Amino acid sequence: MSGKLFFVTGTDTDVGKTVASAQLIRGFVRAGFDAVGMKPAASGCIRSGDILINTDVELHRAASNIQAPAALCSPYLFEPAISPHIAAHEAGIDIDLQHLKNCAEQLTSIADRVIIEGAGGWFAPLSTQATIADLATELQAPVIMVVGMRLGCLNHAMLTAKAIKQQGLTLAGWIANPVDPLFSRYAENLAYLKQQLAAPLLAELSYTPEALNAAISPVAIAQLEQFKSPLDSI
Repeated sequence: MSGKLFFVTGTDTDVGKTVASAQLIRGFVRAGFDAVGMKPAASGCIRSGDILINTDVELHRAASNIQAPAALCSPYLFEPAISPHIAAHEAGIDIDLQHLKNCAEQLTSIADRVIIEGAGGWFAPLSTQATIADLATELQAPVIMVVGMRLGCLNHAMLTAKAIKQQGLTLAGWIANPVDPLFSRYAENLAYLKQQLAAPLLAELSYTPEALNAAISPVAIAQLEQFKSPLDSI
């Protein structure tokens, strides 16, 4: 397998992980790679006949330059807009980390770069036994953290970065997303995180509809290219 994995997590839910993931996919595509997204567990799907459609998955697909099997890109889809572990329980389904790992590995056989978007924050549950952190640990992929820039973001960002390190994983970079347009002292908070986080600031997103079609800069892609996943050598 030649593909490289990156795992996108957030400091909370609704901080812009999907927008960041789509921009990362486009950034790799523009850099000449075949890139695809993966959403291991997606809630809040819309039912169309027998098919469940998820907005996050569709945004990944729109940013990608290859067609990958839906069963690999979105292994677990749930209609209720609730935590995946609750949705899975109500559906009588067990979210299996090994299955998710297998799907990710299969994607690396058809894509150069695979962007895996977690659900919620770092410790969001996938089951009563497993969390997003456990999935990231199984994959052993470099982590990209999306920080929702709002009141409380410094604590959330530092706690998440510390937890990633404690899992034995590498924080490859972070992305700032100004989710609160009225957030006071944005520049000062950004400067603090740039000083304190032992990883580069890859991008500052714009909290606008245009952000959905943007791409991470070539400089950020070059920074990410220095990181390797253990799966690179498989």
